[in-house]
Amino acid sequence: MPNISHHQLTPSDMAQKEKLQCLKDFHKDTLKPSPGKSPGTRPEDEAEGKPPQREKWASKLDFLLSVAGGFVGLGNVWRFPYLCYKNGGGAFLIPYFIFLFGGGLPVFFLEVALGQFTSEGGITCWEKLCPIFTETTTNTRIGYASIVIVSLLNIYYIVILAWGLYYLLQCFQRELPWARCRHSWNTPNCVEDTIRKNKTLWLSANATNFTSPVTEFWERNVLSLSSGIDEVGELKWDLALCLLAVWVICFFCIWKGVKSTGKVVYFTATFPFLMLIILLVRGVTLPGAAEGIKFYLYPDLSRLQDPEVWIDAGTQIFFSYAICLGAMTSLGSYNKYKYNCYRDCLLLGGLNSGTSFVSGFAIFSVLGFMAQEQGVAIADVAESGPGLAFIAYPKAVTMMPLPTFWAILFFIMLLLLGLDSQFVEVEGQITSLVDLYPSLLRKGYRREIFIAVICVISYLVGLTMVTKGGMYVFQLFDYYAASGVCLLWVAFFECVAVAWVYGADNFYDAIEDMIGYRPNGWMKWSWTLITPVLCVGCFVFSLVKYKPLTYNKMYEYPDWSIGVGWSLALASMICIPMVVVIKIIQSDGSLIERIKAVAAPVKGGASSRPKEYSLKNSELLHPLDPNGTYALSKHTHTIVETTM
Repeated sequence: MPNISHHQLTPSDMAQKEKLQCLKDFHKDTLKPSPGKSPGTRPEDEAEGKPPQREKWASKLDFLLSVAGGFVGLGNVWRFPYLCYKNGGGAFLIPYFIFLFGGGLPVFFLEVALGQFTSEGGITCWEKLCPIFTETTTNTRIGYASIVIVSLLNIYYIVILAWGLYYLLQCFQRELPWARCRHSWNTPNCVEDTIRKNKTLWLSANATNFTSPVTEFWERNVLSLSSGIDEVGELKWDLALCLLAVWVICFFCIWKGVKSTGKVVYFTATFPFLMLIILLVRGVTLPGAAEGIKFYLYPDLSRLQDPEVWIDAGTQIFFSYAICLGAMTSLGSYNKYKYNCYRDCLLLGGLNSGTSFVSGFAIFSVLGFMAQEQGVAIADVAESGPGLAFIAYPKAVTMMPLPTFWAILFFIMLLLLGLDSQFVEVEGQITSLVDLYPSLLRKGYRREIFIAVICVISYLVGLTMVTKGGMYVFQLFDYYAASGVCLLWVAFFECVAVAWVYGADNFYDAIEDMIGYRPNGWMKWSWTLITPVLCVGCFVFSLVKYKPLTYNKMYEYPDWSIGVGWSLALASMICIPMVVVIKIIQSDGSLIERIKAVAAPVKGGASSRPKEYSLKNSELLHPLDPNGTYALSKHTHTIVETTM
């Protein structure tokens, strides 16, 4: 037989071999930035004047855990169970799942897929898709609405972690400081919870108002609460140091980009689940747990007639999935182009909602035990938000054997749940801003310096929330800055931009090019019709049912502070319509012609599809162009399957 040497290979074989080698070089360059440089920066890029390459996740698990850590947070543990009990128990699951499948999952998948498709963060991704939402001279667009929301969210959300760290440090004493009434911060009205059932008899014989030691520890020691937002008071230095500590931890979790974030989440995203399982097992074995769980799930279908139940379901979905903040888009932008994000978004959605549901058993089993021990109704001890984390649950652990052990476990879980959500949101914020000026901020150590500057500014603003009147400032941010109204507003325009401006079918073509098949049609129908309708309905009902902010159902905020709150909300919401009006005014022709011109999708350039994935380079001249010749009417096949 003749000897076949390498120079006798056919031209097609040699071309195939060359393409495979190019693809290997591409991944090598993308995944391994040079030592001593910021992520994605290579000396050869800087020498040739090229924009620094964007880094990618080192493994599939890095992405999965980062997303899981980002949206499985405090809301799953302290908000969902309370909303479920408050809004009809098991009946609340009906509107919850309607909003989950009609809004939460579709928008979550849209944002991740958009980031992967464009390989851009939460601001610049829209520049590649929809000119009507892009103003080239001021860089104001849909993404700016998200970045305003997430920037404000990052300022106040981390204050919860400062409180949690303070409580954790206070646990390392012979006795939990909120268990007794013999401390300097206690008042004569303090009644210890160890009285339990006898407390009811005591109350019937005494008209004097009483307070719990855990409530006095929270309001008089931790917060040193002033009389109102008008009286901000002095800085609480112990809380200020705790806030500084969590910001330093957050900085070092993200300062090297996804290379550091992707590794930190291996601990921060998994350990809370272990803690939750331990607390769940402990909770369901306590006396009175069955009554608490029954109270949590008992269905009351009559509650479905109340619009507030549907508003709570919609806002909870958007909160718990961390959508409309730009963070999911930023995390998706670090995926390889051929990564199957559709499959994993569905799995992550199941994990998120499943965690919320299971958390209810862990929380209400303990509340059932506490109600039985005190001889009161479960409704009297059920709390949500900070009230659950810093009053109800700490009170419950004082009634258990080994209270210090269970308190430490609970606050470690609380810290880790909040910490990975915090630094993932900050990573999304940083990615979106860095993508505006990649040539400037991805060189050397400029990205790390930029992160430090953002963290310092956020910390300084957050100091207003660790003063004696800081709780009032915190609630103002929480109620308005990242409210459900803001998120619903952004979600509506995201769906309009993708489904109606760029085109749902065109985006489906892009997804098919990335994952190899077209997703189920319900995603497209949700983006086109279902999600916008749900968002508009929930948005309108939220405004109709609006109630001015109060603290503890007693303190009413002054008018000037309500005005500040609405200013925080409008700071993000005004971005989108303002840019649309500016673009229409700047266009030429009649009003109809101007609207048609600015509503046309971007021609070409939206896709981040590497050339190495194509068999024919000519097919990539205008990749995924909705109006052009090469709009994926003829689907190409990749030479290498998804590796993540």
